[in-house]
Amino acid sequence: MQDLSRRGFLGLLTCGAAGYGLLRALPLASGTAPPAMFSPQEEALLDDIERAGALYFWEAANPLTGIVKDRSRADGTDSRDVGSIATTGFGLAALCIADQRGYLKHDQVVERVLATLRFFAKRMHHQHGWFYHWITLPGGERTWNSEVSSIDTTLLLCGMLTCAQHFQHAEISDIARQVYERVDWPWMLNKGKTLSMGWKPEGGFLDARWDKYSELMMIYLLGLGSPTHPLAPETWEAWTRPIYDFEDLRYIGADAPLFVHQYSHAFFDFRRLRDRHADYFVNSIMATQIHRQFCLELGKRFPSYNQDLWGITASDSMNGYQVWGGPPPMGPIDGTLVPCAAGGSLPFRPLDCVHTLSYMRATFGNKVWKRYGFVDAFHPLKKWFNPDVIGINQGITVLMAENTRTGFLWETFMKNDAAQRGMQRAGFQPYTLEVPKPAKP
Repeated sequence: MQDLSRRGFLGLLTCGAAGYGLLRALPLASGTAPPAMFSPQEEALLDDIERAGALYFWEAANPLTGIVKDRSRADGTDSRDVGSIATTGFGLAALCIADQRGYLKHDQVVERVLATLRFFAKRMHHQHGWFYHWITLPGGERTWNSEVSSIDTTLLLCGMLTCAQHFQHAEISDIARQVYERVDWPWMLNKGKTLSMGWKPEGGFLDARWDKYSELMMIYLLGLGSPTHPLAPETWEAWTRPIYDFEDLRYIGADAPLFVHQYSHAFFDFRRLRDRHADYFVNSIMATQIHRQFCLELGKRFPSYNQDLWGITASDSMNGYQVWGGPPPMGPIDGTLVPCAAGGSLPFRPLDCVHTLSYMRATFGNKVWKRYGFVDAFHPLKKWFNPDVIGINQGITVLMAENTRTGFLWETFMKNDAAQRGMQRAGFQPYTLEVPKPAKP
């Protein structure tokens, strides 16, 4: 089922059929993983990934504020105190997984979630409901001259709304609703047709806007779903969906790293749904296959990329943080491998992705696998292994591993009325998955 031809993938998008043979290999509901999709060894690896990632979000968070470090040493020894609201949002969702799977004690998880939500509701500075991107762990003060961020606030809200549905705890649900409903979504439009990427007190709104396909879908969908300050349905049509060609495959893409095809899918369940433009789940399947093939072709220049080892997305490198990937090629690609490229794409190409993750751990052992799971990046030929993990890269891997295994995050988050309302207002509709009948002899 994984090895559809490129021509077959082209047909999936342009003909509007999501390819039943491929999609039926994905979990349909919480607790119903497809039989024999992964070997016992692969299941064990995915469980290790989730358990180690949950430990990161537990240990790298301030217990009084719940704010999670933006990054940490992969072995757990770290004194940095800069947090990220996006990482905190991923962390809240990861705590739901940890509670569901029994990695952490239920009462302790509830206490941590309550501490986090109370802090953001009552003590954390906000601008029209939006929060600063990078903040200190102990007190939530703005740091690094960061912006009030639309995407990072949205990731935080997604984590809170996941907690509201999972724990079914009156105070958790009430605070999550309050924090979400006070966000003034039209304010972030700044009188335009598309949302600004953020705002700073020194200069006002950023010039950059969410006006082209990327990880932006979650922002617009939560804004459309707001019962208090909603975006107009027209905003869903205001951003563009560029068409890219790779060999004989056409898909909606972006000049951006692979994670843009992952983040909205961590929470919103796009399976078997489409708006007037596309089936975005199938589009991400295609983007993942294309990226893998792109890496294999890069193997002619960089032997570290091959059938067993592939994947590049925004990450650390030997020369600092890089926003890289492709196609088209972006950044100074040098043979570095980034585990969360495959980890965040697990629902789209599960067998390819789990294979390369398994190969990474089996081949490089404790050089790539530490207390919190995979290191952020490594270059096997140059024998460089990053000492750090980055919170958002850990987060997307943990959430997508669980979604691939059981669909738990999708089912839990989509119970929120806001999520359902947002997708309805954007025009998403289920459609029939038709399997072409074989021609008569």
